[in-house]
Amino acid sequence: MLTQLRRATPRTLISACVLALLASFFATRFPDVPGASIGSYVSTLLIALPSTIALFAYLGPRRALLSLLALSAFAFAIESFGVATGVPYGDFYYGDALGPRAFDLVPLLLPLSYVPLVVGATAAAWTRGPRLLHIILATLLLVWMDAVLDPGAAFLGFWVWPEGGAYYGVPLSNYIGWLLSGAAATALLLVTGRWSNPPRPALLDSAAIATAFWTGVAALSSLTAPALLGASLFACLLARRAHLHTTK
Repeated sequence: MLTQLRRATPRTLISACVLALLASFFATRFPDVPGASIGSYVSTLLIALPSTIALFAYLGPRRALLSLLALSAFAFAIESFGVATGVPYGDFYYGDALGPRAFDLVPLLLPLSYVPLVVGATAAAWTRGPRLLHIILATLLLVWMDAVLDPGAAFLGFWVWPEGGAYYGVPLSNYIGWLLSGAAATALLLVTGRWSNPPRPALLDSAAIATAFWTGVAALSSLTAPALLGASLFACLLARRAHLHTTK
């Protein structure tokens, strides 16, 4: 199994994950260093690139662009509604670290961080079974991802829960919201992309790199449960990537 995993995991992906861990060190230890915000924007773009490129190769330009635009519009809509009303995630707002916000609600960079997670979860959850099962599995993976990144993001001030919450300051309502939005986003991606063939393994790469970063943030911030969940999620994503590598 380990040999298969090693052969199916490109060195470029391993290098990117190591760099993501290094970036998590600077994000937690030197958050106020000059140029940190620019570094955050650039790293967000670079993390999103692998899965974006793979999506165009997998779906073709037209369907890939349609999927990206649909998911981006959905992300802005659901997050803006969430910030304005507290539904479905609970009361929260975005901090200034993520840059300019659309309508003073959500960061303009939101799709670059959200869409690759949906793409990665949908690819990792690929099954030849019923479409509903695919959506359920992808949704659970998205909630797993959020259980890793939300505590760290709150710790760094990327977004704020004024009333706190039971899970490292994050309320449980947030994860109910992710169940709902994750199911909708996955269904939207499957419909607009018309996924019918086994996904390309590289569709998971951005999610894996993001997981490496947020696992590092959690570990360096003494967030024990998110760090353990992140390590197990990272292993799961690499295992699913290796499985897709051998799937015809």
